[in-house]
Amino acid sequence: DLDAISSKVEQLIGIKSKIIRFPGGSSNTQSANFCKGIMTRLTNQVKAKGYAYFDWNVDSGDAASPKPTPASTIVNNVLTQARNKNSICVLMHDTAAKKTTVEALPAMLEGLASMGYRFEGLTENVYGYWHHVNN
Repeated sequence: DLDAISSKVEQLIGIKSKIIRFPGGSSNTQSANFCKGIMTRLTNQVKAKGYAYFDWNVDSGDAASPKPTPASTIVNNVLTQARNKNSICVLMHDTAAKKTTVEALPAMLEGLASMGYRFEGLTENVYGYWHHVNN
């Protein structure tokens, strides 16, 4: 599936994506209910196939509830968790229902910039933000 999706994205936009995020992160424990050891095998397999996977070290909280999280809460979550870190990778979600995530971006980016952060895109050569694989 991963190679098929990567090929489809490349056909559509002309760029071969080699970056992924596992649903629930590489540390998700839900997968153990269905297939013991799957995350250990998957994290090794994607690396062997040349993909880079990313987890996060700051959670915006925009998926904490089925109801939209207020933009002010998202901003506060990110800025609070970003304190005293050298670098961050923020978990946010991009769906039609996440309008408050988009609304939070200007204040979040401004706040992070005032804390000295600079912004760069992820590439497969960037240090990975990895959780401990629990399954």
